[in-house]
Amino acid sequence: CFYLMKTNYELRAAARESLSGNWTYPVLATLIYLAISITCNFIPYVSFLIAIFFIQPLAYGLAITMLKFFRGEKEYVVENMFSIFSDYTRILGTILLQFVYIFLWSLLLLIPGLIKMYSYAMTYYILHDNPEIGAEEAICRSMKMMDGHKWRLFCLHLSFIGWWLLCILTLGIGTLWLAPYIQNSTAAFYEDLKNQFDSAETPTAEVI
Repeated sequence: CFYLMKTNYELRAAARESLSGNWTYPVLATLIYLAISITCNFIPYVSFLIAIFFIQPLAYGLAITMLKFFRGEKEYVVENMFSIFSDYTRILGTILLQFVYIFLWSLLLLIPGLIKMYSYAMTYYILHDNPEIGAEEAICRSMKMMDGHKWRLFCLHLSFIGWWLLCILTLGIGTLWLAPYIQNSTAAFYEDLKNQFDSAETPTAEVI
């Protein structure tokens, strides 16, 4: 069963359509996340631990919130970001395992670590969509899904470089709009990739 994957242009267009007329809550969620992250960075001695045990799980919550938003769940955007605490142990375990793997690969130089980071890029989404699996399984599934698609996602993220330059000109204020745009585009990428895998795994009818 053949599935024609969307271009990065189509993925960005899908993200813009999702956000059109609905920017308020994604921007607010991004603002809350950035405000908490920046504030925690100024806490002496324990900022690293806070980053691992709170900021990174919150980043997971933001990513899943944007995935839900892309899927049409436009309400309770900010509240959804903090829903991580209902599944905190599994989420934190996944974050820590990813951190260890990426760190070890990065010891071989920057490029292997970057490649692995993109191999694991779908882990959060897979973990959310499959509450019965653990960290190792989610990471393995992400690696399988991203096999042959890492460069495509890298190019999608690279296509926002012009917007990042504009954010610099706005002293970072534009990030409040750019971050939801990138998050929704990445969610669109996941949905497209997931559809390809679902299509490939659907058995075809036998010809009699």
